[in-house]
Amino acid sequence: MKTNYTRTLPDAWKPMSRVFTALGDEHRQRILLLFDQGERLNVGQIAEVSTLSRSTVSHHLKILREAEVLASEKIGKEVWYWINCPYLETVLTNVLDYIRLIK
Repeated sequence: MKTNYTRTLPDAWKPMSRVFTALGDEHRQRILLLFDQGERLNVGQIAEVSTLSRSTVSHHLKILREAEVLASEKIGKEVWYWINCPYLETVLTNVLDYIRLIK
């Protein structure tokens, strides 16, 4: 066992906390599962098929966007969201690399 609990986290690990916190909510997980490959959705489309109000969906989208789980673009009056696959691959690969290292 390593004994230096207070050591600084590696830079590659710093985004993990935000991603895991964002993905730790079942509603946010359900929102991610709505996306097909390469698809972009807006808050109205997500609210329409969910059990949540539009404002609650917006709140969850904000958390996912701030954690960089989702990317977004405003076109006209609508904000379109999509899964930020490259970012998630990087973050989750860092976790897997550590698991493989200690295995």
